[in-house]
Amino acid sequence: MAGAAPDLPAIEVVYALVDRQRVVGLALTADLTALGAVRASGLLEEFPEIDPARLALGVWGRRVSSDERLRAGDRVEIYRPLRFDPRAARREAARASDRTPRKAKARGG
Repeated sequence: MAGAAPDLPAIEVVYALVDRQRVVGLALTADLTALGAVRASGLLEEFPEIDPARLALGVWGRRVSSDERLRAGDRVEIYRPLRFDPRAARREAARASDRTPRKAKARGG
């Protein structure tokens, strides 16, 4: 891990785009929070599209608040906003299939 001190436990902060992923290793310090790790990682400066006021964070796939205290080995994930609501997309697909004529089933004799 590039940024972690050798004698201190480490954590990672990750951010992924469609074509690129960044993983930053940091030393775990006392009382380090998920937001503190994101700020220390430099990813907010590297990716200006990340809005610190609207951060969605997770640790190993589990959604966490920005004040979540980190433990050795944690992997803080910065989630990108969804382009569309998956529930709304499923509802729309269901509506579209209801409007599509279906072939009558052949009856066996």
